[in-house]
Amino acid sequence: MNGEQEREYVAYVTARLPALRRIAAQLAGDPHRGDDLVQQAITRLFVKWRQASQARNLDAYLHTILVRTFLDDRRLAWSRVSLAPEAGTERAATGADVDTRLDLQVALGQMPPRQRAAVVLRFLTDRSVDEVAEILQVSPGTVKSQTSDGLATLRRLLGEQPVASATTAKGAVR
Repeated sequence: MNGEQEREYVAYVTARLPALRRIAAQLAGDPHRGDDLVQQAITRLFVKWRQASQARNLDAYLHTILVRTFLDDRRLAWSRVSLAPEAGTERAATGADVDTRLDLQVALGQMPPRQRAAVVLRFLTDRSVDEVAEILQVSPGTVKSQTSDGLATLRRLLGEQPVASATTAKGAVR
């Protein structure tokens, strides 16, 4: 890689790093493990930068690397070993929706990896079904079913009733 390509790579990664860290933390359920995923992903991107920089959608290319790194990491036995308290049990000191955010983080951590990836990409990064299908390298139908199953899993884990059957004390639909 020449100096100009290296500068392009550094500029690109620097601009994307905060968003990548947020996505990875949600995927991994732990910001520290998320940082490890980001490091692996940007290292893989560096190795393939000449090819990657020519991609039609470089952000989707990088997100594909990140999700693949997450899924590969989940397959390894050591990923289930925790030396710290369970992710999401720490409480932050400030913020109006801290409890809700932490409950969601714990629930995401209990979801199957492919469902979690679909939900995080669809709703955290606000990607379309087609974009998520490209990133995960699956069909749009698979993205829809994984997202639907993922949302159902989240509702179950968070103890919410489906919207269609949820009623108030007076019998009105919420």
